[in-house]
Amino acid sequence: MALKGLNRLSRGSVIPGNYLDEILRHNPLDYRDKAFVSHLVQGVLRWRIKLDWIIEQSVSFAFKKISPSVLNILRLAVYQIFFLDRVPESAAVNEAVKQAKLNNHRQVVSSVNGILRNICRQKDKIIYPDPARKPFDYLSVYYSYPKWLVKKWAKEFGPEFTEDLLSAGNRIPALCIRTNILKIDRPALIKLLTDEGVKADPAPYLPCGILINGLRRKVDKLDSFKKGLFQVQGQAAQIASYLLAPQSDEVVLDICAGLGGKTTHLAEYMGNRGKMLALDISIQRLLILKNNSKRLGTSSITSLSADASRSLSSLFRVKFDKIIVDAPCSGLGVISRHPDGKWNKNDEDIGRLAFLQKAILNEAVSVLRRGGRILYMTCTISEEENEGVVNSCVASNKDLYLEDLRDYIPAWGGGLIDDRGFLKTFPHIHNMDGFFGALLRKE
Repeated sequence: MALKGLNRLSRGSVIPGNYLDEILRHNPLDYRDKAFVSHLVQGVLRWRIKLDWIIEQSVSFAFKKISPSVLNILRLAVYQIFFLDRVPESAAVNEAVKQAKLNNHRQVVSSVNGILRNICRQKDKIIYPDPARKPFDYLSVYYSYPKWLVKKWAKEFGPEFTEDLLSAGNRIPALCIRTNILKIDRPALIKLLTDEGVKADPAPYLPCGILINGLRRKVDKLDSFKKGLFQVQGQAAQIASYLLAPQSDEVVLDICAGLGGKTTHLAEYMGNRGKMLALDISIQRLLILKNNSKRLGTSSITSLSADASRSLSSLFRVKFDKIIVDAPCSGLGVISRHPDGKWNKNDEDIGRLAFLQKAILNEAVSVLRRGGRILYMTCTISEEENEGVVNSCVASNKDLYLEDLRDYIPAWGGGLIDDRGFLKTFPHIHNMDGFFGALLRKE
């Protein structure tokens, strides 16, 4: 099943962001087996460059001659040999040989067997690029990131910061959930989760966040989830509501609302009062948002499908008190959760996305009332998509001013705001996703 999923990704026959759901949706495997398949696919995607480097050193012919399907067989085996202590090397090799036979690769079965057995013998003798002579090559191969991204981060953050960032992006993150304060408080929810056999601990930064480890079933199968007592949402994403801090009598707009993680949290923060409008270009995402909202009891939310980069002022007759722009971005801050993001983006995408983000943010300004505030957020750490977009918007709108988020963040989050007043979280520093946030006020 893992091999099938990787082959479909190689052919481009599944949507990158949804590949695991599409691979596992109609499969009769139990939760434990599905979790293992997911781990294998994610692991190969996370370490693809490093795996290919190891394989290339162990073949006596041109690496490019290996067909994509055979390469995926080798990648899966090498990942298990190097990264999974619980899988014996012999089992990984034998399974790879079996897959080669089953997938009509009989002519290369002996090659697969020989390559993998050679890798097992030479496991402790792998030579990587010289970090002194070729630092970008070394970081790219050793931590398995595309070289363009390594160079970009090294230029923006420096080499030591970048290496720590690359390493953190390869860690498997804990699952984080958000307590639904409309129905329960965090201590009571932790007790309920414990009673359901779930190991749950308070998140270090957030008053409603809970970290879950060792879950033995799908999270949506928990009784506490079905009752709407929590929503799955990362720590960094939960910060948004506390920065925008909407009041219960305000009219709030969530632009690019997606599946509604921030939308429902804002509605909970407002006590399910006021008016909350979720806008997204995808009707399918809004339908999922509607289901989540119903489960959580956030009845104050209304949804609308529209393109946020086009004339919002002609769409709305009212002005909004608060707006959150959860901008479409490169997702470079959530690579630990979505390792495919390493491979489906390139440097040109950054500029294209920044152009779109500027258009959306400027449209948001047009429907913001005087004295109102916009929170601009991304799940990326790219300067061009973050500070660059915000500074451009302020320069284009003479009545728009940048607020210092140090004046708005609660005491628990003081260390998350930089000296320019921006929210900036990093996986290797804060042990959460890489997010950016800026607060803008209209005079």
